[in-house]
Amino acid sequence: MQETREVVITPGGDEKQYWRDLWRYRELFLFIAWRDLLVRYKQTAFGAFWSVLRPLATMVVFAVIFGKLADLPSGGAPYPLFVYAAMIPWQFFAGTLSESGNSLLSNTHLLTKIYFPRLIVPAGSMAVGFADFLVSFVILILMMAWYRIAPGWRIAAIPFFVLLAFLSSAGLGLWVAALNIRYRDYRFILPFIVQYGLYVSPVGYGSSIVPEKWRFIYSLNPMVGVIDGFRWALLGGSNRIYWHGLLASTGITLLLFVLGVRYFRSTERTMADLL
Repeated sequence: MQETREVVITPGGDEKQYWRDLWRYRELFLFIAWRDLLVRYKQTAFGAFWSVLRPLATMVVFAVIFGKLADLPSGGAPYPLFVYAAMIPWQFFAGTLSESGNSLLSNTHLLTKIYFPRLIVPAGSMAVGFADFLVSFVILILMMAWYRIAPGWRIAAIPFFVLLAFLSSAGLGLWVAALNIRYRDYRFILPFIVQYGLYVSPVGYGSSIVPEKWRFIYSLNPMVGVIDGFRWALLGGSNRIYWHGLLASTGITLLLFVLGVRYFRSTERTMADLL
């Protein structure tokens, strides 16, 4: 008589098996990413161009208020380009944070029916933000050509700053995604955090206007180093990186990411029960 074996799948599992499962379920990750990308601009007149219209509209407002009326410095670069170079990483951060933070609530039907590593859901939703980033980055290159500004060797540092923006948004996004399961208030708090963060990050202005005695504390905002890095890598001129702040920002970003993953994993076992 053939012996039958029973396989019991428990949510979470041991760590080694969990990370192997992430690779095994990679097709589910691709499916979620592709589905979210299609649904985002389905039945819209402008389609993916909405990812460009939003930063362009904000750029115009900031260029008028900070560039024309306040006459703030732009490091020798045209102020619209100065703002748009900052809007791209900020839009990537904000979009990725919002998508990942609300991803679990948007996929309740999957979480309550089948087992798979729950980390796949917020990870797949983050792909939408990256797709928007690529479209916006192409527009930035066209704007630089219009203003006849050619990037130098520093442009090779862009992937590093993109990675920092991704890690910071992923870390916070995993926190919010897990907390959203237990406390639905966070879906209302998240837009406020994103809107407030736009003004405390150097998007419409340069971080050089911050008094020197407050510069390091201000740089603890992870997006300060990312935005300064984008301007330094793309525009050059007098746009500089505050290296002490960048090191602190990088450390905080890595800490946020590690703690975000750990907290997400600690709540993963009870997610299906709370939905």
